Amino acid sequence: MQTTLSERCLWLQTSAEAPVQYPALTNQEEAEVCVVGGGITGLSTALHLAEKGIKVILLEAGDIPTGGSGRNVGLVNAGLWIPPDDIVAALGEEKGERVNTILGGAPAKVFDIIERYAIECDATRTGTLHLGHNTKGCQELARRRDQLQNRGAPVTLIEGEACERMTGTSQIHTALLDKRAGTINPCAYTRGLARAAADLGAILYCQSPVTGIERQEDRWRVLTQNGSVTASRVVMATNAYTEDDWNQVRQHFFTGHYYQLASEPLTGEAADAILPEKQGAWDTRTVLSSIRRDKAGRLILGSLGKGEGKPLAYLTRWADTIQNHYFPELGNVRWEYTWTGKVAFTPDHTLRIFEPAPGILSATGYNGRGITTGTVVGEGFAHYIANEDDSLLPLPLSQPKPIKARPLWSCAYEGGFSLYHAGQCLRVLI
Repeated sequence: MQTTLSERCLWLQTSAEAPVQYPALTNQEEAEVCVVGGGITGLSTALHLAEKGIKVILLEAGDIPTGGSGRNVGLVNAGLWIPPDDIVAALGEEKGERVNTILGGAPAKVFDIIERYAIECDATRTGTLHLGHNTKGCQELARRRDQLQNRGAPVTLIEGEACERMTGTSQIHTALLDKRAGTINPCAYTRGLARAAADLGAILYCQSPVTGIERQEDRWRVLTQNGSVTASRVVMATNAYTEDDWNQVRQHFFTGHYYQLASEPLTGEAADAILPEKQGAWDTRTVLSSIRRDKAGRLILGSLGKGEGKPLAYLTRWADTIQNHYFPELGNVRWEYTWTGKVAFTPDHTLRIFEPAPGILSATGYNGRGITTGTVVGEGFAHYIANEDDSLLPLPLSQPKPIKARPLWSCAYEGGFSLYHAGQCLRVLI
């Protein structure tokens, strides 16, 4: 059994993109656009605005990255969480297919930025694997395969011995391979976006939490404790880490969490057999388990729910249970890192892009698809600001109704996740 598990984020510890100490805002500034939030959405917005020569100032409450942009699984996935036909059913034909098309092409956008700006984020482009853990799960994968192939997506069902070779486990007999996708170190990607934006002239301020926004004639004044930015347009890119009551983004999602554990670097035949082509993977369980390897060969397991505040022995028990189920040949594994990030959920599992007031743009509700969705939303915001054209956004700007009973949604989700994990630890749900 391990004795070295500590609450640290692996991605921050192993990022090849070095941290940069951006200054805090201490005076009164002016820009064409002020971006609030230094995660992937905000930095993608700033980068694409800077590419167009538009003066942009970004304000981040902590460092880059602080929130989920540096703490997620690192899967560069296409589309939304739900299948494309379900997206159409939820949003209607026109909007649904717009989401399917734009987010289906989102991984290519991410990898293009990585290549253009030489971002060192351990990117792989060998796809991702959705793992069918039982008969019902395999049937769901076949349904997704059919819907995606009908839209021209390069997806394939891998079955039998080929599936076992590709996943490294005899517990999975069917997996859906999406060749559009891949993996990254999300912290390194976020830092790389910041570096690229700053190199193009975007001004980044960290340790500068916004305390409010006020209208000044036809412009907006974004306030911090020690300064302000006055701009014609404001982009609220705070997503799951929105905490202030004045920020209307808070009304349009409910908070969830995702935790992960990473092992020590693994070597040997048993380790090399796990995801040998370096795909990221997740299963079809009611409360999913994610599985991937990093550049050093660590095994990284994760699931929905909050790891913070839970005993390390509980988290280790969960990780041991999942590892022994899927990869018993490894024997005892020593876990070194565990960390938690926030997820912005919506009841219909679709994102929201809206304009809470004239000149203010907002997006939230990525439901666990933040790398790709945040990247294309940022590009879409920049295009809209420059051209008054929202066609690059996954959805047109709208005025959605606030989500009711958000704390109850959060409690219900977290309670369900915890019960499910307890069942796994007791080997009732394996």
